[in-house]
Amino acid sequence: MIRPIIAKEEVVAKAVEFFDEGYACSQSVLLAFAPFFELDERTAKLISSTFGGGMGRLRQTCGAVTGGFMVLGLAYGNETPNDMDTKLHAYSKVRELNRRFVNIHTTSNCKELLVKHATEADIAERKHHKIICRKAVGDSAGLVWDILNEQK
Repeated sequence: MIRPIIAKEEVVAKAVEFFDEGYACSQSVLLAFAPFFELDERTAKLISSTFGGGMGRLRQTCGAVTGGFMVLGLAYGNETPNDMDTKLHAYSKVRELNRRFVNIHTTSNCKELLVKHATEADIAERKHHKIICRKAVGDSAGLVWDILNEQK
């Protein structure tokens, strides 16, 4: 497992910077951590590109959270199909990220986040990015950093 060697604030700022450049929330979180796992930027961009908008704009699990799940998979995921201990440990990390995100936002569901923080007009004008999505990206990146840096 690789632990980020830069400060939490730097990882959060990098994720938000990617989001401000126009990358999806899922891409922004994964891209902020990609160098720690020697994941090339192009692959990180492509693999996470369809998870924005609550997974392909299905408005399901927030893309900032699914981007975090991808990072946790890189850190804790299993490489062999029968390694159930590793798989279950990784799943526990995913559940922990989701729990912490929900503690902040009351939900990790994209649609529920949008309804709570933005109007239909805000969404149509893409103002929701500044209203809630930018914060979700920063929060998710920070929570992932915390999980990666805990002694467990």
